[in-house]
Amino acid sequence: MFKRILVPIDGSETSGKALEAAIGLASLSGGRIRLVHVVEELAYVDGFDTIGGYSGAFIKAMRDAGAKILNAGMDRVRAAGIECDNMLYDKFGERLGDTVAACAKLWNDDLVVVGTHGRRGISRVMMGSGAEQVVRLAPVPVLVIRSDAVPG
Repeated sequence: MFKRILVPIDGSETSGKALEAAIGLASLSGGRIRLVHVVEELAYVDGFDTIGGYSGAFIKAMRDAGAKILNAGMDRVRAAGIECDNMLYDKFGERLGDTVAACAKLWNDDLVVVGTHGRRGISRVMMGSGAEQVVRLAPVPVLVIRSDAVPG
């Protein structure tokens, strides 16, 4: 069974569904969960390169937002009685899939549980597919949890 479960979370409803699935699996297997939040460069979000970098205040705000997401996730996992820890990853220049794969190797995970928005067409091209990157690059099995939203 899966004893070490890695869950990338970003505060979205879909990553929350992935977290709930991971909690269920960890409950069944007596496993533990590691949450990871990746602070990504905005170039990956909007498709434009950053010019001149980010201000210190902006980077601090991104880290603080990530810490809040991780703390809320930790509260959910601990409320279920499951052992949990977390990692905030904020080294710019790496994509989500690469970072999650590296974290999975570092922690010697058995499983990655990731949410997907199910984007298709132009929205997938513009926004990318973090879940697809994770599936392609993860060194362990990946459970993909779909959004309830209709793909578009």
